[in-house]
Amino acid sequence: MERSPVSSHLREQARILKALAHPGRLRILQELAEGERCVCHLAALLGVRVPTASRHLALLREAGIVEDEKRGAQVFYRLRTPCVLNFFECVAAVQESREETRRRARKRNRNSSSLRGQA
Repeated sequence: MERSPVSSHLREQARILKALAHPGRLRILQELAEGERCVCHLAALLGVRVPTASRHLALLREAGIVEDEKRGAQVFYRLRTPCVLNFFECVAAVQESREETRRRARKRNRNSSSLRGQA
């Protein structure tokens, strides 16, 4: 079977998802949902040094998710595409669905065990 090539559109989407694939960057987005913040604030929030926060923000900026504005010595960030927050809702729905599947499996296992014990 011949594999179809991955389109550049899908590669770009994967790059965006990769930028989101870090708990610290997700926390940054949650904070930016409340409004713009300076790098120093975001670094303190994450408990990291400013250069580390800046690297996370650079990945988000390169992916087109945030934008920055330099004001004097400080750099402020804000969401460029607030619709990215909808992604959190989608991920929460997936998590909820997975947990429900696990609950059902545990219940089936308990029921199977109790039936075997009665036989």
